[in-house]
Amino acid sequence: MTMTRPDPDDLLDKLQREEQERRRGRLKLFFGASAGVGKTYAMLQAARRAQADGRDVVVGVVETHGRQETLALLDGLETLPLARIDYRGKVLTEFDLDAALARKPQLLLVDELAHTNVKGARHTKRWQDVQELLDAGIDVYTTVNVQHLESMNDVVGRITGIRVWETVPDRVFDRADEVTLVDLPPEELLDRLRNGKVYMPTQAESAVRNFFRKGNLIALRELALRRTADRVDGQMREYRADRSIERIWRARERLIACVGPGPQSAALVRTAARLAAALKSDWLAVYVETPALERLSDDARARTLDALKLASELGAETVTLAGADAATTLIDYARMRNVSKLVAGVSSTQGWRRYFTRSVSERIVRQAADIDVTLVPAGIREGQPQPSRSFAALQKDMRSPPRAYGFALAIGAGISLVASVLASHQFALTNLVMLYLLGVIFAAVRLGRGPGVLLSFVSVAAFDYFFVAPVMSFTVSDTQYLLTFAVMLLTSLTISHLTSSLRREARVASLRERRTGAMYAMTRELAAALMTEQIIEIAMRHIADVFHAKTLILLPDSAEKVQQKVIDPDKDVMLDASSVDLAVAQWVYDQQKPAGSGTDTLPAADALYLPLRAPLRTRGVLAFVSERMSDLDIPEQRRMLETFAAQIALALERVHYVEIARDALVSMESERLRNSLLSAVSHDLRTPLTSIVGFASVLEEQGRTGGMQAQNAQEIVQSIHEEALRMSSVVTNLLDMARLQSGTVRLNRQWFMLEEIIGAALATMRRTLEGRRIRVSIEPELPWLQLDAVLMDRLLVNLLENAAKYTPHGTDIEIGARAEQTADGRQVRVWVDDQGPGVPMETQAQLFEKFTRGEKESPQTGVGLGLAICRAIVGAHGGEIGVENREAGEQVGGARFWFTLPANATPPDVAEEQPLTGAATGQQAMPRSQVP
Repeated sequence: MTMTRPDPDDLLDKLQREEQERRRGRLKLFFGASAGVGKTYAMLQAARRAQADGRDVVVGVVETHGRQETLALLDGLETLPLARIDYRGKVLTEFDLDAALARKPQLLLVDELAHTNVKGARHTKRWQDVQELLDAGIDVYTTVNVQHLESMNDVVGRITGIRVWETVPDRVFDRADEVTLVDLPPEELLDRLRNGKVYMPTQAESAVRNFFRKGNLIALRELALRRTADRVDGQMREYRADRSIERIWRARERLIACVGPGPQSAALVRTAARLAAALKSDWLAVYVETPALERLSDDARARTLDALKLASELGAETVTLAGADAATTLIDYARMRNVSKLVAGVSSTQGWRRYFTRSVSERIVRQAADIDVTLVPAGIREGQPQPSRSFAALQKDMRSPPRAYGFALAIGAGISLVASVLASHQFALTNLVMLYLLGVIFAAVRLGRGPGVLLSFVSVAAFDYFFVAPVMSFTVSDTQYLLTFAVMLLTSLTISHLTSSLRREARVASLRERRTGAMYAMTRELAAALMTEQIIEIAMRHIADVFHAKTLILLPDSAEKVQQKVIDPDKDVMLDASSVDLAVAQWVYDQQKPAGSGTDTLPAADALYLPLRAPLRTRGVLAFVSERMSDLDIPEQRRMLETFAAQIALALERVHYVEIARDALVSMESERLRNSLLSAVSHDLRTPLTSIVGFASVLEEQGRTGGMQAQNAQEIVQSIHEEALRMSSVVTNLLDMARLQSGTVRLNRQWFMLEEIIGAALATMRRTLEGRRIRVSIEPELPWLQLDAVLMDRLLVNLLENAAKYTPHGTDIEIGARAEQTADGRQVRVWVDDQGPGVPMETQAQLFEKFTRGEKESPQTGVGLGLAICRAIVGAHGGEIGVENREAGEQVGGARFWFTLPANATPPDVAEEQPLTGAATGQQAMPRSQVP
């Protein structure tokens, strides 16, 4: 076994993946061709074995379909009760995800992975429930049929004539830690069906006539076996990559067609396609672009591109590689992909080189001792292909312009001038040769291969003419210099070739790096875009930078008709709308297939139209026009453009659903606020208004008859006054909340002692707090506070009113305050304690939201704005507010509402201790001893 040193980055990535896998639960799939093969039975057997090994096994949901042998396996296994969900007036049962997470067993059984949950459950699909269980570290056993895999769904539908709509993404299957294939021959499955072991007899008879036909079962069995084999093959390739194993493992046939510029390329591709079909194997068409092949003619390049396009149409995966040696690059890639067969053309080296070099096919045969090589004779040819319209852009850029040859001659002249000066100072001729070699290296690096070769010949000629006796003549008196000339020429040509090859490879790598960077830059900008117009502008700009093209993105309207999105980007990147055929764009959108230039559909069109396909649906059409449309014949270029289109589609879909979620959230919040406001108007305003009207009617009636006593009239007037105050409180809360939320309130900050604010609030709440004992516990020498007295009085009044509403009549209320030192400086903490039932932990965070009440159904009045106003007031003062239940060690229990106020500043006249104007009553500040 051949082993190489692992790459450190790969090892680090592997360790990180293994760490993530250790924290995640393991998923085991019991996979079958159809219902009735025994997946659930096999899963329960495996679960009982795990239980016998000491594991904590729990059944989340298992569908037995009334099979007695399956029911028997459930004995002794703990089963979670199913959740009951009300759906359209009916109570349906469903897997209880929350109960499973709370129980958190080591192993959980969840049958039928593709099941669609009842509306109202947390997730739409059961496989999403399983993903959450795995994230929580719970191992899961589950079952799935081949027709439920997303990639197999349409294939099974065409075979059986029945389309299954419950599907599972293939990534769930591929990422499973273990897949157990539960297989049963079609004859045995049909016998089980007839014996009532799959469905009830009436259902079984219908199933045999439709889905469970023998031909269908054979086809489904083959699909299940192949899908399992694909998964195992992927695991084997991952294992070989992790351990850097290069030797081929012939576990599965896979072949590569070695595409080249030769005339037999199309025939080679068709031969490979026939061989792959006969072996029922995957195959790839690979083209290696070496420095020598970069100088191909238009005809040869067209043959290569046509062969790759043909291979793609015949079902191959096309790959373009770059390397210095085609044979070595091909063999290394074949070993990396675990390829067992290579199909190559018989190539022969022409001219004198055949005596010194071997052809690519010969070197492949010699180096690939562990790979079967099939050679296609050079005599098999296709018809003469049409030449490509132009070279690739990179090839054009790499050809040296005519002026580069002039620069090479100038370099040769300059070196000769310098060498003549050095020769006059008795420098050896061998040192002058080094100068000419240095010039050849410089010319090859900066000017290209052609100028470097020209300078090689010029250097030998100049050295002979100017420095070898007899000088100023090409005659050589000493024949030993002939060897010097030959070695100098050969060395110069070798250096020129190697240097220019490295230069070309560096430019190719640089170009690919720039394109990868452009893809990353566009993806990053698209991820930050929040509007459709931003996505279109970003996409058009980046496509213009990479492909030197103009584009236009067409999006569908409400009637599913594509049209231009009105934006105003740079005109240099946007395609003129008049040059876009909307009929072709509409066809591309409807059919989800590309059309236009370079495709088989409407190829006469000037533009290329690509569908912007996202995971859920097509989001629009990309119209693309470039001055070098022939560059898209290169598979690498075409794939990159399609990748750009896919990223644009994903961004459009993300923004679309963000807008939907935002609109839904706004609609829900608006509906909630509307209902709360209507409730406030209908109850908390209508009730006191009704009382006032009733009492006024009584006064009017009694006044007309003159039969009302003074005491009764006084009671009615007092009741009218109380109801009017109650209505005024509701309206005041609504107005205060509107003012605070609008941001127009400006704080009238003045210096106050906290005692006078508390005293004013208690005076305001005297009638409401009748029958209660109020205890005030304030730490001595509290600092003066700079605050808005009116708002602070409102804050304390709301907290006291809330305590009076939700605690039993006659219980005590305590107000306390103390100074604290925090990391941000000094602050004063104030609290209001009651002796009520307390606040549930799950509602404490929401209690300060608008229209939120401590009890949803409560006889107490109010619209749930008092505490929201408190939070707004404290926030305006730079403090915090909260609620907590009193500790168990305290006397009675209840709730504590607290808030903090900053106390870092010092009043200018604190030393004089002059009394300041009262907060809400206009009285002077009370001394601490007089606080009620």
